[in-house]
Amino acid sequence: MTQFSFRKNFIPTMALAIFLPFGNLVTAVKAEAPPVLKQLDEAYVQVAEKVTPAAVKISSTKKGGSVPMGEGLEPFFKNFPFHEFFGDEFGKQFREQQPRRQGGPMQVAMGSGFIVSPDGMILTNAHVVKDMDEIKVTLAGNRSYTAKVIGVDPDSDIAVIKIPATGLPAVTFGDSSRLRVGEIVLAVGNPFGFNGTVTRGIVSATGRTNVGIIGYEDFIQTNAPINPGNSGGPLVNIQGQVIGITTAIATRSGGYQGIGFAIPSNSAKMVMDELIKQGKVTRGLLGVNIQDLNESLAKSFGLPDTNGALVAQVVGGSPAGKVGIKAGDVILKFNGKPVTGASELKNLVGQEKPGTVTNLTVYRDKKTFDVDVTVSERTAEALAEAKTPTGSGGAASSDLGVTLEKVPAAESEKMGIKEGVGLAVKQVNPDGVGSRMGLHEGDVILEIDGKTASDVAAFNQEVTEAKKNKVIRLKIHRGSATIFLATTLD
Repeated sequence: MTQFSFRKNFIPTMALAIFLPFGNLVTAVKAEAPPVLKQLDEAYVQVAEKVTPAAVKISSTKKGGSVPMGEGLEPFFKNFPFHEFFGDEFGKQFREQQPRRQGGPMQVAMGSGFIVSPDGMILTNAHVVKDMDEIKVTLAGNRSYTAKVIGVDPDSDIAVIKIPATGLPAVTFGDSSRLRVGEIVLAVGNPFGFNGTVTRGIVSATGRTNVGIIGYEDFIQTNAPINPGNSGGPLVNIQGQVIGITTAIATRSGGYQGIGFAIPSNSAKMVMDELIKQGKVTRGLLGVNIQDLNESLAKSFGLPDTNGALVAQVVGGSPAGKVGIKAGDVILKFNGKPVTGASELKNLVGQEKPGTVTNLTVYRDKKTFDVDVTVSERTAEALAEAKTPTGSGGAASSDLGVTLEKVPAAESEKMGIKEGVGLAVKQVNPDGVGSRMGLHEGDVILEIDGKTASDVAAFNQEVTEAKKNKVIRLKIHRGSATIFLATTLD
C-alpha cells in the first residue's frame, strides 16, 4: 500500500492565520478569498454536479485471438507521439489478457462516454467500442448495463451505443464554433479507472488538423489533464455544456503532458444524429486528391499566400473531373467560404450530402473562376488505391541530386499514367535539392513547372530554367497519390 506523510506544521495558504501582537492581546486575522475566486470555485462545483451524473464508464471486451493484443485497440499508437488513450504503457493495466478459454484470450479496454438522451443513448469514441464483442456501461452510482452499438463512424472516431434504461440524466450540448482560445474547459471521465474524475484547463487552440489520427480532423486542443480512460468523455465549458469529446493525447511518456485533443461538439452531434437515424454516415466526394500549399508552392503558382487547397490529382469520371477541374488548380473557396487548407476543404465536402450542388472558386494560371460541382457519395470503391511504382536502372540528374530513369511501359500502365511520361526517382542524395524539397526513392516525377517530364536531359534543362526564377515545382506520383513539391533555388 502506498504511504503518504504530511508535515504537522503545514498550514493551507487560504487558511493562513496572521497573528498581530498588540500589548497583551493577540488578534487573529483570517485571509478570505476574493469574491471572484469564490464565484469561480462555485462555478466549478456546479459544472461537476451537472455533468458527472451523465458521464459513464465503458468497459469493452473482445474474445478470441484474431486481433493480437495491442492491435485494433490501439489505432493511434503507431502514429507516435499521438496515442489514443489505451495505446501506452500506463494503459496496459486496463487491458488484460485473461487465461485462455475456448476461443482464445480475452481483451478488455476501458474508456468513457456520456448520456445524450434519457432513454439511454450514449456518445463515445469509435475506437472505444469498434469490433468489440461485449460493451458494459457503468453509470454514476455503479449501476451497470450491457450496451448495444447503434452506429460507428471510424472516419470521425464517433460511436453511439444504447443501454436499456430510462429517466437518465443527459448532457446539454454547447456551440463549439463559438469557442475562443483561453476559455476554461473541464474534462470528465475515468482516467486510470477512477470514475467521475473532473479536471480543468483551457482551450489551447481550435481547428487543429494534420494530426494524423482520423480521417476528418478539426480538433480542439486543450491542456486539461486527460489520461488513459478519458477517451470518449465529455469536454465541457464553464456553463456545463459539452463542447467536445476527448479523443487523443500527444505524449512521449504515455500519460498527460499538456496536449490533448477533442472532437468539436458540433461535428460530433452531426455524426451522432446520422448514426442514430440510419446507422452510418454518408459523406460527399469531389474526386480529387488535395494538399496544403507551402510558401514555395504558393510562389511557384503566383499566389500571394498559402491559403487554399492545391489539387494534386483528379479521379477520372469524378464530379470534379466532369466539370474540368485539373491537377495544379487551387481551390480558394467552397460555397463562398474561404478555404485555408486541404483538411478544411475535406471537412466541408464531407458534410455535403451526395447530389448536392456546390460552388468552387478556383485559381488557375493566375486567374480565378467559379464552377458548380454536384458532389457524389464517398465510398470505398471511389477511394480505391493505385499500386506503388517500381523500376530499375537510371541516369544521374546532378542539378537536383537525384538519380532518374524513364518509367517502363508496363509500369506506366499499372500506375495509370500515360506511356512515355514520368521519370522514376531511384536514388536521392541526402544533401541535394531533391532531398530538401521532399523527393523520395520510388517517386515518379510527372511534371516540372507544368511541363511533362519524360527525358532526363530535357528535365535537367528545365531545372536550369527554373533557377532563373529561383523556385522549382514538381508534380509527382507517390504510392497511390499525385502531389506537388516545391522549393526555392539559390
